[in-house]
Amino acid sequence: MRYAPPGLCVNDFALLAGEDGYTVLHLQGPWTDRFDHLRMETSYGRATSADLVAWEPAGPAFGVGLPGRFDQQAVWTMHAFPHGEGMAMLYTGVEGTTPGGWPLQSVGLAWSDRRDGTGWRRHSADPVVRADPRWYRTGEQMGWRDPFVVRNDDDSGWVMAVCASDASLPVERGGCVGLATSDDLVHWEVRPPLLSPGDVDEFECPVLERLPDGWLLLGSVGGAHTIEAWTAPRLDGPWHRHGPLAPAGAYAPRVITAPGGGRVVLHTTPRRVGLRDEGERCRGMLAQPKALVVPADGAPRLEWWTGLDRWLEAATDRPVLHAVGEVELNGPADVALRTDGAETVLAIGYDGAAVRVTGAGGAVLREAALPSPARRLRILTVGEYVEVYADEVFVLTALSYRGRPAQWTATAEDGTRTSVPVRPVRLPQPHRDDASAVWPGR
Repeated sequence: MRYAPPGLCVNDFALLAGEDGYTVLHLQGPWTDRFDHLRMETSYGRATSADLVAWEPAGPAFGVGLPGRFDQQAVWTMHAFPHGEGMAMLYTGVEGTTPGGWPLQSVGLAWSDRRDGTGWRRHSADPVVRADPRWYRTGEQMGWRDPFVVRNDDDSGWVMAVCASDASLPVERGGCVGLATSDDLVHWEVRPPLLSPGDVDEFECPVLERLPDGWLLLGSVGGAHTIEAWTAPRLDGPWHRHGPLAPAGAYAPRVITAPGGGRVVLHTTPRRVGLRDEGERCRGMLAQPKALVVPADGAPRLEWWTGLDRWLEAATDRPVLHAVGEVELNGPADVALRTDGAETVLAIGYDGAAVRVTGAGGAVLREAALPSPARRLRILTVGEYVEVYADEVFVLTALSYRGRPAQWTATAEDGTRTSVPVRPVRLPQPHRDDASAVWPGR
């Protein structure tokens, strides 16, 4: 249901689809509260799956370059895609730091004769494209990472979207999607930003997805730690901003065609240091897919993906740790999921306008305003991980490490209390007990 390799955590990733299923390449590092991304993200992990839910670790697939190369210190976010009989991969290399300690980033190229995410060979000891100071910050506070490559509008060449910092704006508002173009993936021409909103501190992990009438751009906004969406008829715009695609906590999206068809989004989700509600958020896991819905006349959204239903067992009233439950709403309600003795330490509250997750003593762990009153809530809890869907739309995600499983109960505004049947979640790897496995409860 979620994935990280044993003993490690996951950060940004790339998805590959093949005849036999899917492959994920991902940044990885040790489970630690003091994560140094300059020294700990030195290789890409690899895992395979038939259904985008059950992932099997397959070991490292790529690592830092030799001393003196542009990627000698760290390798960060990548984008791998089919090219000829094999694959090409544009990826972020870090060669060192500025005098102020800021990572010096550039984008390199690697090739493989295979389609399984292995067998990579570097094109060169040098990057294929660096930030151009005419438009982008190149020293302290620079950004030139997270490349994402597509064919251009008329399929005559390649376009690279990249996380960058607009040199014409203050750092705190300069997060932008940089742009470069190429005919052969080797020789790149840097151009002015594809998108520079002017109110984003850091724009990470851009994704470009073709639509029937143009393009969808997804990007992770650093300060808000969420995913936003834009659409445009062409790559040169005009880009229309739709706002958040997912609740805070979901990050680093990737889009792929699911088994049986239809587009889904996978994203990362954090954990908390010390596995405590009050712990700082840190790198974590690959979350399960959500269905991507792009209306012709509305904002893109993420919905419950029905491919997860086969991992759900028959409904029960017994206490279970990993479960999905549905609550029909006729007004405000509170749903108690987990207790610690006589105290409810995990509950979902709905007041008619917003949904919130509360912990011990009623402390608000997460909350989200809804655009309209909800008729039904779908709640997923897998270990410490909680997701809420309002009328099938993904609206909230949270972490809760307190309490034991309990029978779910819903209490309406008038005090009426009812039992909520739940469908237990069948975990792909239920016996793992390392730091990357689901929190087992107390």
